[in-house]
Amino acid sequence: MTSFWSGWIILLTAFTIAATTWLLFANRYSTSKEGDTTGHVYDGIEEYDNPLPAWWLWLFVLSIVFGVGYLIFYGLGNYPGLFGWTQTKQYEAEMAEADAKYSPVYERYAAMTIEEVAEDQQAMRMAGRLFNSNCAQCHGSDAKGNRGYPNLTDSDWLWGGEPEQIKTTLVNGRQAAMPGWEAVLKETGVHEVSEYVLKMSGQEHDAAMATAGEKHYQTYCLACHGPEGKGNPMMGAPNLTDDVWLYGGTRMRIRETLIKGRNGQMPAQQDTLSAEKIHLLAAYVYNLAQ
Repeated sequence: MTSFWSGWIILLTAFTIAATTWLLFANRYSTSKEGDTTGHVYDGIEEYDNPLPAWWLWLFVLSIVFGVGYLIFYGLGNYPGLFGWTQTKQYEAEMAEADAKYSPVYERYAAMTIEEVAEDQQAMRMAGRLFNSNCAQCHGSDAKGNRGYPNLTDSDWLWGGEPEQIKTTLVNGRQAAMPGWEAVLKETGVHEVSEYVLKMSGQEHDAAMATAGEKHYQTYCLACHGPEGKGNPMMGAPNLTDDVWLYGGTRMRIRETLIKGRNGQMPAQQDTLSAEKIHLLAAYVYNLAQ
């Protein structure tokens, strides 16, 4: 935080506390006589012009004193406070304590193969909690994914489902790159290729348009998806001949993909999770599809 904004926050906070204190004590006494009202009437009920009860007033005073003390000890703006406490320091201390407590357990599993860890029930319970904390936001708590986020419980893998391939995905992340083809294929070409993709996946299609679309496919799509449309795990190119669709396999969705392209991203976890936790997560994901 810059000095300007720090000073502004300190000044505004101090002014607010001072103004609140003045307002509180300025209304401590009333010059009205007993029984006088403010003139406000609500549903026939008149509001008396009385000062705050003493117990109520001193509760306000105590809250102000507590607030000032809190700011002195815990800081305000760039002033760190007498305790020097920060959320970051507390988080790091708690993480260090947890690492010291659980490191031996993680290290034991790290010495095992992913396949061995996947068969350990205690390890899978630990890994399940890691998954819910770090992966469920995208893949869902049941790991079945959603539109744009792959299902981890089936046998379809964009980048490969072998243990080390899964671990590589977790460590380095993945970046898909399906370019949009509207500028090249034009509207008619997009429709033709869409029909050919529908044909490859065994869906109803326009035969004449699919035949024309095959020529476009051989020119523009074969390099990634292969001559038979089976895909390429090395490039993350999906299989177009099955019924698994990351962004939807309807005619409309396929056209949308061809027009706009797709750029799904799996973030790398190596800067977020330790190698031992990634090893455990890799075993969990591998176990999901078994």
